Amino acid sequence: MSLRALGLLPILTFGQPYDVLIRGARVVDGTGAPWFRADVAIAGERIAAVGRLDGAHARQVVEARGLVLAPGFIDAHSHALAGLRRHPDAENLIRQGVTTVLEGQDGSSPLPLKPALEEMDRLRPAVNIGLFAGQGSIRRQVLGTEMRAPSADEMERMKALLREAMLDGAFGLSTGLFYVPGNYATTEEVVELARVAAALGGMHISHMRDETTGVVASVAETIRIGEEGGLPTQVTHHKIIGKANWGRSRETLKLIEEARKRGVDVTLDAYPYTASSTGTAALFPQWAWAGGAAALAERLAAPESRAKIRAEIVRRILEDRGGGDPANVVLASCGFDASLAGQSLADVARARGLKPTAENAADIAIEIQKKGGCSAVYHAISEEDVDRVLAYRWTMVASDGGVMAPGEGAPHPRSYGTFARVLGRYVRERGLLALEEAVWKMTGLPAQRLGLWERGLIRPGMQADLVLLDPAKVRDRATFDNPHQYAEGVEAVWVNGVQTMAGAQLTGRRGGRALRGPAAQR
Repeated sequence: MSLRALGLLPILTFGQPYDVLIRGARVVDGTGAPWFRADVAIAGERIAAVGRLDGAHARQVVEARGLVLAPGFIDAHSHALAGLRRHPDAENLIRQGVTTVLEGQDGSSPLPLKPALEEMDRLRPAVNIGLFAGQGSIRRQVLGTEMRAPSADEMERMKALLREAMLDGAFGLSTGLFYVPGNYATTEEVVELARVAAALGGMHISHMRDETTGVVASVAETIRIGEEGGLPTQVTHHKIIGKANWGRSRETLKLIEEARKRGVDVTLDAYPYTASSTGTAALFPQWAWAGGAAALAERLAAPESRAKIRAEIVRRILEDRGGGDPANVVLASCGFDASLAGQSLADVARARGLKPTAENAADIAIEIQKKGGCSAVYHAISEEDVDRVLAYRWTMVASDGGVMAPGEGAPHPRSYGTFARVLGRYVRERGLLALEEAVWKMTGLPAQRLGLWERGLIRPGMQADLVLLDPAKVRDRATFDNPHQYAEGVEAVWVNGVQTMAGAQLTGRRGGRALRGPAAQR
């Protein structure tokens, strides 16, 4: 086999100018191998050459001067779709070096998928975007929010919806077994759907049924879905919630390692923060939502059922997502009252002249939910579990964030800082990860996992998704108190060969596109 066939020679001759020539970079190529010094050339949308290119010519020459050149970062768990419609430049992502996001997470996705993907093709956002098909959305379309098993006919209709989504371009099946209505499905029901995705080359990614007291059983369920469904399976945004459960990442990672040893294709992803974020509905028992918001309102109007719901909210504040204190539940965005953003349930209680007890916080949560609910940040995770999960060999980095712009509520800082935080805090400052390993967790590993065979590595012929950064300066600036701060240290970004950032400033050019999964029919 020739060197050219192996991809070790330029695909253009030196007589033909490249579009871009990046000289003297420290190349961290996405494989996890040690960095090496090289020039990298771009022609059109693709990487054209890697190596000593002393005689090469290009329309644009970028002097890297020892900066790190890596593949563009791939966010395997994102909620970017709605934000891209408002802010297609995706500045909070580009400034971290993110060039590809995967949406349709936690069991929730557009249905059908095809119009959403075509919309992204027309929009041509700054980042590439792919979609999973959401099991919760599929179930809702067939059964609504009924808390029961599907009939045989209903099961076939759900399978048909998933099959259609896979042919439209889904990368697989996402489940949100914590959320309604996905929570009402048995493991067996999910396995039946997983087999449909498996037959079409897809994977399964799951917000598990429980990340608190039942976290070990939930990891086992996620593994079982992959094992019996016959497809790769992923524990997404893996975390351990609630002080009483801290340290149980030892048990969950042991389960994952044992499953891999017996041949189950299971991996995970995580973000580098000690707080999670979801709606205030997460404080309510799932059974209370059966039948939808109107049914919940009826239950809250009945004294007996209201008392049961309130008791469960109190328990979740004390033992679960509340981390034992209403001050740990901070409202991020409330459509009915923007002034609540940034206030904790304890703050709201005090403002009303009430003691910040779990009981008073539960009453406030009920009131909030009656008005439509809010998104919230929950501080209930230990740094030790974050470290252990991030350091695990088969963990990739993912934000669980979206596309944000300054002034939009008080969101979790993960949308602004996840990837930069890993490189700044966990690589440079703490040495938990080597630079090459961290980049692999952001590039080569998720690309392989998702079947993005033309992305995630710096090799001739690959799509030119690239990020040039200063490893001594890259850092997150977003905090829980002041989340709307862009990351620093990324100097340049290319997406499909289009330079989206130059000199640490956005260029106004966008090179992203909709990506489609293994069974897509166009």
